[in-house]
Amino acid sequence: MTDGSSSSFFHDFGLLLYLEELNKEELNKFKLLLKNENVEPRDCQIPWAEVKKAKRKDLANLMKKYYPGEQAWDVALKIFGKMNLKDLCERATAEVNWTAQTMGPDDARTQEEQDGQETVQGDRTEYRIQIKEKFCIMWDKKSLFGEPEDFHIGVAQEDRELLEHLFDVDETGEQPQTVVLQGAAGVGKTTLVRKAIVDWAQGNLYQQRFSYVFYFNAREINQLREQSFVQMVSKDWPSREGPIERIMSEPSSLLFIIDSFDELNFAFEEPEFVLCEDWTQVHPVSFLMSSLLRKVMLPESSLLVTTRPTACKKLKPLLKNQHSVELLGMSEGARKEYIYQFFEDKRRAFQVFNSLRSNEMLFSMCKVPLVCWAICTCLEQQMEMGGDVSLTCKTTTTLFTCYISSFFTPVDGSCTSLPNQTQLRSLCHLAAKGVWTLTSVFYREDLRKHGLTKSDVLIFLDRNILQKDTEYENCYVFTHLHVQEFLAAMFYILKDNWETRDRSLQSFEDVKLLLEANSGQDPHLTQMKCFLFGLLNEDLVKQLETTLNCTMSLEIKGKILQWLEILGNSEHFPTQLEFLELFLCLYETQDEAFISQAMRSFQKAIIDVCGKVHLLVSSFCLKHCQCLRAIKLSVTVSCEKMLNSGCPAALWQRDGGHITHCWQDLCSVLRTNEHLRELELCHSNVGELAMKTFYQELRHPNCKLQKLLLRFLSFPGGCQDIANSLTDNQNLMHLDLKGSDIGDNGVKSLCEALKHPECKLQNLSLESCDLTTVCCLNISKALLRSQSLRFLNLSTNHLLDDGIKLLCEALGHPKCHLERLSLESCGLTVAGCEDLSLAVINNKRLTHLCLADILGDDGIKFVSDALKNPRCNLQSLVLRRCHFSSLSGEHLSSALLCNRSLTHLDLGSNWLQDDGVKLLCDAFRHPSCHLQELELLGCVLTSTCCLDLASAILNNTRLRSLDLGHNDLQDDGVKVLSEALRHPNCNIERLGLEYCGLTSLCCQDLSSVLRSNQNLIKINLRQNTLGHEGVMKLCEVLRSPECKLRVLGVCKEAFDEEAQKLLEAVQVSNPHLIIKHDYIDHNDEDGSWWHCT
Repeated sequence: MTDGSSSSFFHDFGLLLYLEELNKEELNKFKLLLKNENVEPRDCQIPWAEVKKAKRKDLANLMKKYYPGEQAWDVALKIFGKMNLKDLCERATAEVNWTAQTMGPDDARTQEEQDGQETVQGDRTEYRIQIKEKFCIMWDKKSLFGEPEDFHIGVAQEDRELLEHLFDVDETGEQPQTVVLQGAAGVGKTTLVRKAIVDWAQGNLYQQRFSYVFYFNAREINQLREQSFVQMVSKDWPSREGPIERIMSEPSSLLFIIDSFDELNFAFEEPEFVLCEDWTQVHPVSFLMSSLLRKVMLPESSLLVTTRPTACKKLKPLLKNQHSVELLGMSEGARKEYIYQFFEDKRRAFQVFNSLRSNEMLFSMCKVPLVCWAICTCLEQQMEMGGDVSLTCKTTTTLFTCYISSFFTPVDGSCTSLPNQTQLRSLCHLAAKGVWTLTSVFYREDLRKHGLTKSDVLIFLDRNILQKDTEYENCYVFTHLHVQEFLAAMFYILKDNWETRDRSLQSFEDVKLLLEANSGQDPHLTQMKCFLFGLLNEDLVKQLETTLNCTMSLEIKGKILQWLEILGNSEHFPTQLEFLELFLCLYETQDEAFISQAMRSFQKAIIDVCGKVHLLVSSFCLKHCQCLRAIKLSVTVSCEKMLNSGCPAALWQRDGGHITHCWQDLCSVLRTNEHLRELELCHSNVGELAMKTFYQELRHPNCKLQKLLLRFLSFPGGCQDIANSLTDNQNLMHLDLKGSDIGDNGVKSLCEALKHPECKLQNLSLESCDLTTVCCLNISKALLRSQSLRFLNLSTNHLLDDGIKLLCEALGHPKCHLERLSLESCGLTVAGCEDLSLAVINNKRLTHLCLADILGDDGIKFVSDALKNPRCNLQSLVLRRCHFSSLSGEHLSSALLCNRSLTHLDLGSNWLQDDGVKLLCDAFRHPSCHLQELELLGCVLTSTCCLDLASAILNNTRLRSLDLGHNDLQDDGVKVLSEALRHPNCNIERLGLEYCGLTSLCCQDLSSVLRSNQNLIKINLRQNTLGHEGVMKLCEVLRSPECKLRVLGVCKEAFDEEAQKLLEAVQVSNPHLIIKHDYIDHNDEDGSWWHCT
C-alpha cells in the first residue's frame, strides 16, 4: 500500500478502527463524554438519542457528520485523553500528524472521486469490521482451556512471525500462490489462520498483498448444498456494501483460506476438464471447491489451506506449485514452561516433566496444547489420589486409560448414569470407522446410522467424551483425536452383544487389516494400533471394565499371536520400519510373557534406532525375543548425540541415566539370548563409552555370538576392545569391519589377537577400511601364526604391489591356513600378479580367489599360467571388470582345458561380446573343462552368442549354474537356449536371465523348459517385461507336478493386479515354490562368496 493510499485510508476510516479498540465499558464512557463535549459552533452537538443507540461504525459516521474535517479527530483525541487512554491517544496523534504530512495538494479529489473511493473502501471497511466481530471471540483467553495467562501470548508471537512470511518470495524468486499449513490434530492450525484473518482485518497483516481475505471452514462447507461460488463468498459480506462481483473481478488481490481440508467429505475425483471457471454458476459445493483448489476457477487468486498430515496424499494432486509449512506445536522449552506453570508445586512439575520426557511418544503428544493440558490434568488427578506418575507415563495406553476413566468417575458424590454396553460399543464403532476413513467430524446422520440416539449422545456430551461444535450446527467431534483413537481401539475388545444379529462384517472390523497396516501406507491407523496392543494388558482392561461398567474380551490376543506367527514365518520379512512399529506396539502391552510368545517365530530382527523412543522399545522387546538368531542394528543421526558425546558424563547420564539403562538393556541381549548367533551394527557412531558397554557384553562367558558385523563405524578409541573380544569370546568365528575407519594401527591390534591361540576367528573382512601397504607385514605375520583364519577380504584398500608381495610371502608358506582371499580393487598391477600366481601355485589350501577390477591381458596371463600348473587347487576364481580382450580369452581358454580343480568362474562386467564368448565356449564344451558354475553377467552379449552357449550346455554335463543376466539376449536368444535346456543331457540347475530384454513371447519356450527339465530348480527373470500374458503361461506350468522349480526370481509388484493374484495362487497350490524379488542368496552355493564373509 502506498503512502498516499495509507493516509487516505486512515483519514476516512481511522476513527472507526480506533473506536473498535474500545471495549464495551470504554465505549459507553466515550459516549457519555461526547454528550457533554462542546464544540463551536454550538449547533454542531450530536443528539444524545442517536449517540446512545449507535454502534461503533454508526458513532464514527455521526462524528464525521456533525464534526466535519479535522474536528472529529480533535474531539476523539480530547476524549481519549480524559479517559486516560495514553497509549491509544499517542498512537492516534502520531497517525493524524503523519497523515497530515503525507497528504498534499495532489491528493485533492473531486467530490465524485471521493464518493467513488468511499464506495470501494467502504466495502473493505464494512467487511473488516464484520470479520473482526466474527472471529475476535476466538482470542478470548477464557476459551484457552485453563492455560496460564501469559502462556498463549508467547505462542502467538511465534505464530505471528510464521504468518508474516507464509507468502514470502522463495529461493527461486517466485512468490507462492498456494500455501499448505499442515500439522497434527489440535496443534493450532485453525487458531492460526483465524488469527491471520483477524490481523488482516485490523490492518496488521498482508495489507500490501491482499485486498480481501475470505475464510471457509470444512464443517460449514460439508453442510452446504448447490450454489454459486459468489454465494459462498457472500456469507460474510455486509448487506449494505457494494456488489461483491466487482471484488471477484480482481482475483490476484484475493486470499481464500480453506481450513481443515482433512475434514471435507469430498472425493475430488472430477476430471479437471469438466471443472468450473465461472464463479457465478450454480454447482455442488464439492465441485466448486475442486475448481478453486485446482486453479480452474480464479487461477490468479492465492490459497492458504490447512490440513492434517494424513490428508496430504489426497490434497497434493489437487494443487499446483504448492509451498508447504509444517506447524510443529510447542517446542521442548515451551512444553517445560507450560508444565511448570500448570503445577504450582515445583516438585510435582519436576516429577511430571521428567516422567513425560522419559516416554518420547507421550512427550511428543504434548506438542499439542490441548493434549498437554489433558495429560497434566490427568497426572494431577493421579497425584491427588497418591498414584505414581512414572508408572502412568510408562505407555500412552496407560495414561489414556486413566484419562478416559476420569470422564466416568463420579465427582463430589454425584451419581450420573453410565453408558450401557450397547451405547458404548456404538460410540466405539463410530470412532473406529472414523479413524479408518479419516473422519473426525460427525453429523447427526452419522450418529443415527451408528445407533446413537439423542439421549445416547447427551450421555457422552455430559461426560466430555463428545463435544458439540458451537459454531456449526449438527457437528460433533471427540474431545481430541487421541480420545477417538483410544475408543476406536476399545471397539475391538468390547464384548460383542451383536453376535447373534444377522449383519455383514464391515471391512474395518476385521482386526487382521489393522494389524497389517503400517505407518508408511496408513499413518492414520498407527496410534489406534498401538492403543489396541496396549489394551491387551489385563490390568488396564480390568480398570476400564470397573470404571465403565462394561464387559471386555481378550480373545483377540489369540488372533494377534496367530497373525504374528504367520508374519514371522512368511517369505515377506519385515523391514526395519515394520519392526520398529511392531516393537512400539508390543511395548504398549508391558506384558513380557505375551512379547515372548509373539516373537517366538522371528529368527531375525532389523532395528534402526533414530530416537529415544526406538531405543526404549527395542531394548525392552529384544530382551524377550528369545528365539532370535540374528539382529541388524543401526543408530542414526538423531540418536547418536545421546550415545556419543565429547562430554560423556553430561549426556550419557542424562534423564537420570535412562538412556544408559536402555542401551545396557539392549546390549545385554548378547548374553541373555542363548540362540543369538549373528549381530550387525552398521552406519552408526555410538561413541566410545557406549561401545565399551557393548564390548563388555560381547566378552561375557554367556555370549554365544558367532558372527559380528561392525560395518561403517567409527572407532575413535582404536580397535583394542575388538581385539580383546576375539580372544575372550571363543565362539566368535566371523568378523566383518567393512567401511569402518580401522586404518593400519587398528589392523595391528587385530593381528595381535589373530596370533593368539585363544582366538578362533575363521572369517575376517577388512574391505574399504583405509588400509595401506604398511599393514601388510602385520597381516602376513598373522597369517603364519593363526591356526583358524580361513577367509580374508582386503578388497578396496590401497595395498599396491608392495603390500601384495608381503602377503604372498605368507600365502606361499606351508603354515598359512587361508582358503579364501578377496583382493578386489587393491591397486594390483602385473608385477603383483606375478607374485600372486606363484603364491597360488605353492599354497595347497587356497581354493577361492577374487581379483576383480585389477588385471588386464598381462595379469590374466599370469593367472592363467597358475591355473595350468597341476599344483594349483583353485576352485573358484572371480575376474569381474578385469578389462578383457580377445587375448585374455585365449589365455583363459587354454588354462580351462588344463585345470582340473576350477569349478566356478565369474567373468561378469567384462567387454567379452559375442566373439569373446565364442572363444571361451570352445573350452567350456570340451570334456577336459571341469567348470560347474559360469557367470557372464553384463558381458555385452546378444542373441548371436546363444548358439555357442547352447552347445556348451549340451556338451558340458558338469555345468550346473549359468548366469547370463544384464545381456541383450532377447526372446530369440532364449528360444535358442531353450532347445539345449530341454535336452536330456542338460544338467543346468540355476539359470540367470535378469534384465535380458525378454517379453511374453519367450514364456512359451521357458514353460516348455520348466516342464521337461527335471534339474532346473532356480531361474531369475527379474526386470523383464513379461507382461500379464507371459505370467499366465508361466503359471500354467508352475502349477504342474512336472515342474520341479523351487525358486522363481520375479518382482510381483511389477505386474498388474490380476497377474499378481495368479502368482500368489501358484504359491498356494505349489508350496515348494518360492517367488522372490531378491533372487540371489549370498552363499557358497551360488558362487557369490566374495560378496560377503
